[in-house]
Amino acid sequence: MGRFQVISITDAAAARVREIVDTRESAHGVRVGIRKGGCAGMEYTVDLVTEPDPKDDHIEHEGAHIYVAPEAALFLLGTQMDFETTKLRTGFTFKNPNQSSACGCGESVELKPADLKALAEARAEGAAG
Repeated sequence: MGRFQVISITDAAAARVREIVDTRESAHGVRVGIRKGGCAGMEYTVDLVTEPDPKDDHIEHEGAHIYVAPEAALFLLGTQMDFETTKLRTGFTFKNPNQSSACGCGESVELKPADLKALAEARAEGAAG
């Protein structure tokens, strides 16, 4: 069994993360988190990582390094991170099973935390595998 991952990353998202890191000196990857804000209550954050935090969950996919803030893990458990280009926007997208609603503009979401027991069990399985 593979290592436990809070989120999964598509090939398109991995490619974009590698592009971002390759153009920034001393960058290691990106950190995904959440913050309060927007009309629906919460917003996803994606920040450049120059020094990895050992408390973060680390996911590597096709050479791209994603770090998940510990305080966001319960809200992001089971999320798929993607990258898309449309006529209206270009950016990272998140398919999150913990999302209960979103605002009309798509910039903010309402999230419910995942079951803490499920997170602990998934982490234990990942550590055992």
